[in-house]
Amino acid sequence: MKKGQVYEGIIEKVDFPNKGKIYLPEEDRQVTVKNGVPGQKVRFSVNKIRKGKAEGRLLEVLEPSPSEIPPACPHFGQCGGCTYQNLPYEEQLKLKETQVKAMMDEAVDGEYIWEGIAPSPRTEGYRNKMEFSFGDEYKDGPLALGMHKRGSFHDIVTVDECRIVDADYRKILSCTLEYARNTGLPYYHRMRHVGFFRHLLVRKAVKTQEILIDLVTTGNEEDWRMFRGEDWVEALRSLELEGKIAGILHTRNDSLADVVKDEGTEILYGQDYFYEELLGLRFQITPFSFFQTNSLGAEVLYEKAREYVGDTKDKVIFDLYSGTGTIAQILAPVARKVVGVEIVEEAVEAAKVNASLNGLANCTFWAGDVLKVIDELGEIPDLIVLDPPRDGVHPKALEKIIGFGVDRLVYIACKPTSLARDLEMLQGRGYKVERMGCVDLFPGTVHVETVCLMSRVRRKDTNHV
Repeated sequence: MKKGQVYEGIIEKVDFPNKGKIYLPEEDRQVTVKNGVPGQKVRFSVNKIRKGKAEGRLLEVLEPSPSEIPPACPHFGQCGGCTYQNLPYEEQLKLKETQVKAMMDEAVDGEYIWEGIAPSPRTEGYRNKMEFSFGDEYKDGPLALGMHKRGSFHDIVTVDECRIVDADYRKILSCTLEYARNTGLPYYHRMRHVGFFRHLLVRKAVKTQEILIDLVTTGNEEDWRMFRGEDWVEALRSLELEGKIAGILHTRNDSLADVVKDEGTEILYGQDYFYEELLGLRFQITPFSFFQTNSLGAEVLYEKAREYVGDTKDKVIFDLYSGTGTIAQILAPVARKVVGVEIVEEAVEAAKVNASLNGLANCTFWAGDVLKVIDELGEIPDLIVLDPPRDGVHPKALEKIIGFGVDRLVYIACKPTSLARDLEMLQGRGYKVERMGCVDLFPGTVHVETVCLMSRVRRKDTNHV
């Protein structure tokens, strides 16, 4: 087998996340190929051979899987956002559950209760946040606004018929793209670091239907005057939307990284926040603060977390990586005190506002890195909830968390591979997995949330870990 060789084969299974496995009898070797589903016959080229492992790039689906259906989204296959829209939702759930359970069976020491996967209440139009990128669909092509093309760092697909958001997002995208094209101003080129348009951030609450729109550009004042922001605002406000625009913003970002970064935000219309409701509580959300992107699915997730937390009467709870304080405030009514820690200062301020809105006086929120702040909290927790970012918990922070010796620990993972890695240290330091299950917050994609309940193991003879 050599790099560049083309083969055909059937995808026998798909490991998390999106790793299709094809066995080639003529080579007596298994090859990993992304972006397929089990049962497809595909053609692929080998692009990496390393330490006996081979990886290939999908070129063509020769025969569909027996379980495949026509995808609802016309951008499917071009856009890199979704991978499983060509499977019935029930098959998507089975695939994700099989992937995560196999991973956890390998990571967990001893027996545990597997609780399966809970579906998302909505399978289309479920997202409450989208970050669209400006670019071109091909080199020197017309201005585009949407998602990165699958497998491409540069090319952008204008996803004006995207199915994981509702019609309001599509109208706002099309309106903004048309207006931007008419200005003649260029997009920000990620390699040359020149240009103006960078991203369009749209957030919309499911319960209140409030919409926040933020255009992210470089800080070039001359380009902004040419853009005429007031005319763009008027164009947006004239749209016939199901929701109500709460605010229209302009954020300046001159950083070299291809990320949405706030280097100064101006309110062009309305306000710089909106409200969402979860489980009877009200939350103020600002442009860049973390909030689960599937509001209805988040209610399912947090109900599961609350169930795992169990009895909280007269207990102090740490909510680490707390975002805008959703979990903290859901637990606060039945706890003595909840302490939240979050690195994004904007999210911490929103959490404080939200606690006040919901009449919760027993919540405190700290801004900073969990690794550094955890020593300054001045509290000893009775139980801990972890909801870290995709990369999981820093090993040094995890050491400190384990050092509190709480009897119960609930870990919410948006990337199960990070949970599987962190379980090694947790189990090695005296914790046992009791129960675990998944909640699908991301229909059509490879992603899934995993919730794990762990308890501290005590020796019967000494009553110590």
